[in-house]
Amino acid sequence: MVETKLGIVGAGTMGRGIALACLVGGCSVTLSDTTTEALDKAERYIAEQLDAMIAKQRISAEQAMDARRRLLGLATSASIHADATIVIESVIEDRAVKIAVLSELESVISPTAILGTNTSSISINSLAAPLKNPGRFLGIHFFNPAHVMKLVEIVPSLRTESVTVEQTLLLIRQLGKVPIVVSDVPGFVVNRVVRNYYNEALRLVTEGAATFDQVDRLMESAGFRMGPFRLMDLIGNDVNLRVTESIYEQYYFEPRFRPSPLQRAYVEAGLLGRKTGRGFYSYDNPKG
Repeated sequence: MVETKLGIVGAGTMGRGIALACLVGGCSVTLSDTTTEALDKAERYIAEQLDAMIAKQRISAEQAMDARRRLLGLATSASIHADATIVIESVIEDRAVKIAVLSELESVISPTAILGTNTSSISINSLAAPLKNPGRFLGIHFFNPAHVMKLVEIVPSLRTESVTVEQTLLLIRQLGKVPIVVSDVPGFVVNRVVRNYYNEALRLVTEGAATFDQVDRLMESAGFRMGPFRLMDLIGNDVNLRVTESIYEQYYFEPRFRPSPLQRAYVEAGLLGRKTGRGFYSYDNPKG
């Protein structure tokens, strides 16, 4: 079986997680970012996670070695993805930035390659509109941590060709994930539903009805794997706030999606969660 060559643009939390998921899933991967610092962190993260997976007996040492071999290269230039069969953009959740990155990718990748975006909330139709070949473009939305979470949302635009969707579904299943095809509505399915999980928890604390820990322990005792505040710290308060703001705007300022001033205060204070060592909780080891 010929390995799928997959390119990932953006070596942050989601990009490096997607790269790891693809390596473990049997794909070869090229990874690019604008800074060597981000690439170095991503390379260390992948190595550490593979070692952790060996220790937990999720993969064998031989499988980990094979995964390391499939990491074909890291670069600050998008041209490293020239021969990839699928390229996934996973940069900052900003429409203008994503459009610029996607336009650059169109000029360097194969004309037959599928082009995907890992956006959480930005309209796929709006990202597709400026592209020269929107038929090969779609949303491929992984969840954090990408190498653990099984669900992947596949989001076609109105211009996406059916063969693009079919080939993407094959890839995601090859990775051992569970893909669902969803419509291009603000927040898609998961982020639309989960806004209420975050926003109502933030309202409770803002109103003095409960503390962060009380809300989290209550939700975890009800069966949720992580309470809303622990989950927001894992995702990053800055990322979570941007997604909420995007969905709020796209739903024409529907009150139930209104962002929380409390979360904005934490973002403005630089208390972003695990990656900075402190968010709603304090952490000994920031995850950079």
